Amino acid sequence: MVPAHPLPEGFTEIEVFAIGTALLVEALLGFCLNGLTIISFRKIKELRTPSNLLVLSVALADCGICVNAFVAAFSSFLRYWPYGSDGCQIHGFHGFLTALASISSSAAVAWDRYHHYCTRSRLQWSTAVSMMLFAWLFAAFWALMPLLGWGQYDYEPLRTCCTLDYSRGDRNYVTFLFALSTFNFMIPGFIMLTAYQSIHQKFRKTGHFKFNTGLPLKTLVVCWGPYCLLCSYAAVENVMFIPPKYRMIPALIAKTAPTVDAFVYALGNENYRGGIWQFLTGQKIEKAEVDNKTK
Repeated sequence: MVPAHPLPEGFTEIEVFAIGTALLVEALLGFCLNGLTIISFRKIKELRTPSNLLVLSVALADCGICVNAFVAAFSSFLRYWPYGSDGCQIHGFHGFLTALASISSSAAVAWDRYHHYCTRSRLQWSTAVSMMLFAWLFAAFWALMPLLGWGQYDYEPLRTCCTLDYSRGDRNYVTFLFALSTFNFMIPGFIMLTAYQSIHQKFRKTGHFKFNTGLPLKTLVVCWGPYCLLCSYAAVENVMFIPPKYRMIPALIAKTAPTVDAFVYALGNENYRGGIWQFLTGQKIEKAEVDNKTK
């Protein structure tokens, strides 16, 4: 009988099992919901609109986050990272690529909704494809930087998954973090804030609130804010005094984003939800034009 691998330092048996279970549940739920979003877009013709292409981009990125969480969950149950240093770098790159693509795509959806509701301009396929490609290429650029020496990927406190190494807090890390947070969190957040504020004002004038304009930005802040806060604090102070199990909490919260996004951008979208229902039951939706609205 092969003995179990020793517990990661700073964690108990139940804590390691709980983290692995949480990652597995987040991965399964998020993957199923976003997978349903992707398949419905592919199968239901009425859903294939330029606006919903941006929703598809969010779902694709979120499915990637879930795959990343699957790997982390499996390693957590093993109690160690079995894929070596090269696997760690790939895992870190993949996690950052999908996370940044999800955030950028969410900002793209906000931009599209602003023009849809405030300027009444219709999104063209060429623009939607260009925005989607830009979101992914922009994310790939920033995710690639740690592999080229600006920033660094390393093991998370549990040492069963990999992410940006915030333990050093040196100049290399600080400059990368400042640029990363500015272009991949603050600017997308600003786009979402201004877009949804304008939409909210438009809804107030008409008296018809077609969806919750505050929910997308709240989702961004709640899911990704704790992780960004931890990384930002590491730029000015040594975070190693924080117990490893508490440093894992922001990462666990961030991995709830795929599930929440599915409800915000697809299942919370009345017409997209109708398309999903048509895919599952065969009952056709009445409205042919899916205009990317939520409850």
